[in-house]
Amino acid sequence: MTSHTQLYEIFIRSQRGLDHKHVGSLHADDAEQALQYARDVYTRRSEGVSIWAVKSSDIAASQESDCGSFYDPLDDKPYRHASHYDLPDEVKSL
Repeated sequence: MTSHTQLYEIFIRSQRGLDHKHVGSLHADDAEQALQYARDVYTRRSEGVSIWAVKSSDIAASQESDCGSFYDPLDDKPYRHASHYDLPDEVKSL
């Protein structure tokens, strides 16, 4: 592994219409190489229709320790939660 190798987070969409799911991480020199590696490592049995390779350093994430202060302000606005609304029987999920 060379010194300019970067860590990439890999997301795979298993079929059209579904969300991409995080499947793992890998090191690569650039995004194109990360996609090629991800194809070889994570889709050997045609498990996916789309691959995202995202530099780990580009991901901003909240921390579990900040959960209280980060999410509490939403509790006073119940209309923002999907549970506030009644779904018709035809709607299976959101």
